[in-house]
Amino acid sequence: MENKKRILSSEQSEQLLGTLKARFEKNMDRHKGLDWAKVQEKLEMHPEKLWSLNEMEITGGEPDVVGYNEKAGEYIFYDCSAESPKGRRSVCYDREALESRKQHKPQTSALDMAAEIGIEILTEEQYRELQELGNFDTKTSSWVKTPANIRKLGGAIFCDRRYDTVFVYHNGAESYYAARGFRGLLRV
Repeated sequence: MENKKRILSSEQSEQLLGTLKARFEKNMDRHKGLDWAKVQEKLEMHPEKLWSLNEMEITGGEPDVVGYNEKAGEYIFYDCSAESPKGRRSVCYDREALESRKQHKPQTSALDMAAEIGIEILTEEQYRELQELGNFDTKTSSWVKTPANIRKLGGAIFCDRRYDTVFVYHNGAESYYAARGFRGLLRV
């Protein structure tokens, strides 16, 4: 995340597009009826989105296309790694939570990291949509966008999959664990 240009070199772009294409073709059940050539064309028109997808990839998210919003003309990418992205774990929920910790602070928060990468954190509804595409977070958990009324009271919510069921839990927003990260989405 050191690259502040937010534009990949042509070699980096080519390599990332190859990785994304291979993942797209391997997981056609995630995006039935969509054509990779159209996705790639859209990505090439938005190099800043390629940079964000590369950051998702570097941090272990394994981004893949999960849908297309016809009204907005946007492809939707979610982190599709089996477990919460490894490079985005051990983070509290947001900046307020991070600053409230007196000691043993994590390096950053989920919302700060998402903003730096240029992605949105999944909502509970989006997380459940992801779980329809496979079994994710069977050993880890992921922060999800917390409703304002819960956050105002100091809490935050996270989800995981156990016993073939998606669970939603709560925790203090300042908490962080080695097995909890966050999943994001990118609209292109």
